[in-house]
Amino acid sequence: MKKLLFTLIAGAALLTTGLNAQAQAYKTGAGLGIDFGNGATMVGPSIKHFFNQNSAIEGDVLFGGSSTLIQAFYQYNAPIKGAPGLQWYLGGGPGINLYDGGSTFMIRPMVGLDYRISGAPIGFNFDWRPALQFYDGGNDFEAGRFGLGIKYIFK
Repeated sequence: MKKLLFTLIAGAALLTTGLNAQAQAYKTGAGLGIDFGNGATMVGPSIKHFFNQNSAIEGDVLFGGSSTLIQAFYQYNAPIKGAPGLQWYLGGGPGINLYDGGSTFMIRPMVGLDYRISGAPIGFNFDWRPALQFYDGGNDFEAGRFGLGIKYIFK
């Protein structure tokens, strides 16, 4: 599993070759985030803010499966040549899942796509975000988790 994760991260980093330099697609977007896959589907508010052309942070507070998931990600973003408004991103960050009777801390790498509709204040994202979870009595790796979002774009 570690080799697969390393290969995906290295492959995404190599995508920077041949990308053209464009302005970022937007400055800040807020909307609905969905975290789904193996286990409970989590839904709630999400916000993404760019600090410069390539660096952004994203934060989510998601609810589902009798728990609350709070997470924050740093993302390196880069445009895809020939696809205006479409960017790939690579990043990760911490998360905490709070549930009745306990909590789980997690580290979540991610790789995905972010798209802003030209001429409209709407954006979408889709990513793969596995979770390395640490809880009382052990740890676990969950590869089958994904993120989906729809955002209103503030320029």
